[in-house]
Amino acid sequence: MSTPEKSVSAPDKTNPYVGMWVTADGHIRHNLLPNGRYDEARGRRESAYQGRYEIRGNHIDYWDDTGFTADGEFRGGILYHAGMVLYREEKAPR
Repeated sequence: MSTPEKSVSAPDKTNPYVGMWVTADGHIRHNLLPNGRYDEARGRRESAYQGRYEIRGNHIDYWDDTGFTADGEFRGGILYHAGMVLYREEKAPR
């Protein structure tokens, strides 16, 4: 089995948190997009959830397109969300 390639969003100078966040095993790929949207994939699925997010300081609030809400917190370059620890994936060198 091959590992799915991980994509990375372009940096957004107004929002340092924009980009791909992944669990240590790569099972969750959480993509914070520059326009306040997010896309979350689980396992090999391309997209499991999509919705909007808002960041206030180190706190992030989410609401997906079905109306479900959640939140998280950035601490020391790590995103803590829904019992998961997600690490920032740096943009791959060209």
